[in-house]
Amino acid sequence: MGVPGRFSRERVEVERFDRALDPPPGQPDDDFADELAVVAALRELGPAGRPDPATRERIRAEIEGRLGEPVVRRRWRPRMADLAAAGIALVLGLVGLTLLLSKNAVPGETLYDVKRAGEATSLAFTFGAEAKAQKHLEFAADRVAELGRMTDASPSAYRTALDDFGTDVRAGVTQLTALATSGSDHGQLTGLKAWAHDQSNLLAAEESRVPAAAALDLSGARGLLTRIQERTTALVSRLDCYEITTGSSDELGLLPAKGACTQQQPSRIGATPSPDPSSPPPPSSETVPPTTSAPRQPDLAIPTAPTPTPPPSGGTPPPVYAPPIPTPTAPRLPTPPSPPPPVLSFPPLLPGLPPIVIG
Repeated sequence: MGVPGRFSRERVEVERFDRALDPPPGQPDDDFADELAVVAALRELGPAGRPDPATRERIRAEIEGRLGEPVVRRRWRPRMADLAAAGIALVLGLVGLTLLLSKNAVPGETLYDVKRAGEATSLAFTFGAEAKAQKHLEFAADRVAELGRMTDASPSAYRTALDDFGTDVRAGVTQLTALATSGSDHGQLTGLKAWAHDQSNLLAAEESRVPAAAALDLSGARGLLTRIQERTTALVSRLDCYEITTGSSDELGLLPAKGACTQQQPSRIGATPSPDPSSPPPPSSETVPPTTSAPRQPDLAIPTAPTPTPPPSGGTPPPVYAPPIPTPTAPRLPTPPSPPPPVLSFPPLLPGLPPIVIG
């Protein structure tokens, strides 16, 4: 892409002047002799060659007098859009830095509330019921890990960690059990049971470090995990039943049904259900071939009137109906007689004999 002529010429002049300032040894450039003398003098003066404020004002006044109008002094003034963008960038930077510093915060510290607010924001941007449930369980596991990093914490800090642990556990278990029972997913319930078993072991390892004032809260958290294991076991045993849950729920979600387990009906199209031994056998599907008989001639006899039945004693005699009138038969046309056979006659073979007649 070419460069416009004016800019090209200016660039050539600038490059020539630059080469004149630092010419190769033995090749002086006489085109810029005067300019080079000025540059050399300014270099010798150094900082002392800068004009003082009075000199600058005198030079400015002389330039304005030659131009015939005052020179406008431009000052940079920030716009509202620039200020807003800078403020937003500053706030986002502070928030990101605060979240980064609060990553390792534990209950009882100032940044722990900021950490919980960041977890709530992360949960709000998580889509899908199963993904949200897994997020809750992840946050609950973080509370257990924080118990191991808490040193010289107050009993209220331990209670805060255990309360937050129970809140996230209940939310995650409620959503996962609802999904597993609606889709008969054994894997979700089995994974939830294993997770509860692992977290219970981790809480048991922290039992000696928890203050006595928070020991009851720790026991409640372990009891909650034990109930989760029992609940998942009961739900897994009824996933193949027609009735899995009772329809009611508690803090851990849907309650498993009780009683006999009736197997679900086959859902495949065209599947044959298993026969019940107590039901009678189905009728035989063999067909008996119909008996071939001669066509029955219509009965042209006129039916006689039925004999009336005598009425019972003391009752109303039944009504008597006239016999049905037979439909008259249409008369047949007379059959024409068959024509007589043809008669053939031949002349006599000899004179005086009679003719020969056949027929």
